[in-house]
Amino acid sequence: MDREYSIEDLAAFHGHLGPYIVLGYRIGRYAREYFCDDAFQMHAVVGCSGTPPQSCLADGVQIGSGCTTGKRNLELRVSDSIACEFTSAEGKKMVIRPKPLKFPPRGEDYFHQIEQLAVDMYRMDDTELFEVSSQ
Repeated sequence: MDREYSIEDLAAFHGHLGPYIVLGYRIGRYAREYFCDDAFQMHAVVGCSGTPPQSCLADGVQIGSGCTTGKRNLELRVSDSIACEFTSAEGKKMVIRPKPLKFPPRGEDYFHQIEQLAVDMYRMDDTELFEVSSQ
């Protein structure tokens, strides 16, 4: 089942809307579209701090790529840097590294600003969000 998910879908799946669910979703969609369109023939490793908010990236990759923990083709790996590595059944590899996020300063309406950042990211071009390398 390959379909686009809305901002509302992402928030419903994840429980709230934040930049990392959107970033992960966009990365997963990119991998599905340009790397491997069969979620059963692809494996994803999400490297990040292993704790929220960075670990929320994994939920986005799941919904965007179709790789899941249940199918055992989605893995969360604790890392000092953020990167998503996709491997195909044929052994091809694609690594996607997010560009740095610019979070708003903490203030009275911080959570509203975070949601707005997520909405803005949903609409950005891929090149504004991440860099891709293939092997």
